[in-house]
Amino acid sequence: MDTVKLNNGAEIPIFGLGTWLSKPGEAGAAVKHALENGYNHIDCAQVYMNEAEIGEYMSQVWKAGKVKREDIYIVSKLWCSDFAKENVIDACKLSLKNLQLDYLDLYLAHLPARLDKSVGNTICGDDRKGLIGYSPEMMKETWQEMEKLVEMGLVKSIGISNFTTKKVAELLEFAKIKPVCNQVELHPYLPQNKLVEFCKQKDIICVAYSPLGAPSRPEVFKEASHPVLLENDVVTSISKKHNATAAQVLLAWEMKRGIPVIPKSVTPSRIDQNLKSCSVKLDDEDMAKINGITIRARYLSQQWSFPLGTSVEDGWDGEYLG
Repeated sequence: MDTVKLNNGAEIPIFGLGTWLSKPGEAGAAVKHALENGYNHIDCAQVYMNEAEIGEYMSQVWKAGKVKREDIYIVSKLWCSDFAKENVIDACKLSLKNLQLDYLDLYLAHLPARLDKSVGNTICGDDRKGLIGYSPEMMKETWQEMEKLVEMGLVKSIGISNFTTKKVAELLEFAKIKPVCNQVELHPYLPQNKLVEFCKQKDIICVAYSPLGAPSRPEVFKEASHPVLLENDVVTSISKKHNATAAQVLLAWEMKRGIPVIPKSVTPSRIDQNLKSCSVKLDDEDMAKINGITIRARYLSQQWSFPLGTSVEDGWDGEYLG
């Protein structure tokens, strides 16, 4: 599988399996199927509440001997309620314990907003109870602890997720270890061109989550005005041209841009089908048509992470729709 080079010399596979919303009783089996059928990049997070199950199934894969741990790129994330300096290292160790691993290939700061420890593995409600918020000074404290994880050998690389151009720039003011990536919502309705280009200039890659428009997102994120990305006319016409699915076209578009993708599925046939997007070769005309889509939508507003009264535009530093 193709890889993308990171600023520390490591390489990240351009295609992986996402595990957000993979339910108990399904998550582990999905990861096991993926690993046994050509996947070498698994994206996890403590807040997904399925790492222990995934760890059990990955352990079965390693013991079978057909797939080696060192050939698989495994990611986890530090949740916002563990951003205080005294919690960072223990949180990483917990993910390692649950995943039954000695090290992570990549560990991300999940979202640039600190929560009180009491919030746990969830998000704030409408009252924003437990939201401490964001400041460069607080993020510096968190990042310095994440840098220690690299020095301790617990993680190979560190990165960020859901950071805007402004917040990336602020982090770079104090980071001794530069983040290797910024994992963000990214698809033709939210191409994030400004952010992708800025990160590229800083030698940071973007990784695309929810590349299919997050069709299984929780109700709290759904809005009646949201268009359905998988039904876009441009995408479906290109899928017919290549005898591919709309999902495969969307994933191929991301990879053609040099952006790793991590679509989530727990259905074996869909997991296999998604991987076949690596063989879909879009031409310049296809890319131009998809790049020409003018519909804009962010499916995961993350408004819970902004102080009460803050608009989504302000919360996303003017980059809500890219």
